[in-house]
Amino acid sequence: MELQAVFIDRDGTLGGSESVVYPGEFELFPFSVEALGLLKKAGTRIFSLTNQPGISRGEATVDDFKRELTSFGFNQVYICPHSHDEGCDCRKPSPGLLLNAANEHGLDLSQCAVIGDRWTDMAAANAAGCVRVLVKTGAGDRDYLRYCNHEYFGDWLNAVPNHVADNFLEAVRWLLGSDKNGVLDET
Repeated sequence: MELQAVFIDRDGTLGGSESVVYPGEFELFPFSVEALGLLKKAGTRIFSLTNQPGISRGEATVDDFKRELTSFGFNQVYICPHSHDEGCDCRKPSPGLLLNAANEHGLDLSQCAVIGDRWTDMAAANAAGCVRVLVKTGAGDRDYLRYCNHEYFGDWLNAVPNHVADNFLEAVRWLLGSDKNGVLDET
């Protein structure tokens, strides 16, 4: 499959931790620059896909996140600025941001992938029909263990990752075809 685009979660996937680290303090994992470079070299569009409820609390701005993520080389940034209880349709696990990106860029989401460290990333990707890659950095190891221990149900149970990677670089290599070991599910 030739990827049209890859959507990448921020916190815990690209860098930082499973907690939000605001722009100016956020640091990429050492392997993230190489991974982003591999995607760009392959001609794949890269989009950030992130929930940032601190924006609605006034702790940062959309522009703060856009400036930071654009500086990392993203073609476009998709941010949900809402808190958990605002009831928006853009907050992952909703596929709203993915559907918006597909509309804006003429994407076939079945030809796109989502890389993230949380089951909400996998659920959004599943609802949109994207390839799902869970990384074990950030909250990924914990979420993967919870899935393996059958703690998930409903939509989350159906959001089985197509691949589980140790980190973002391994996920990118798998997507680009240089590391196809460890496939959980080819559905």
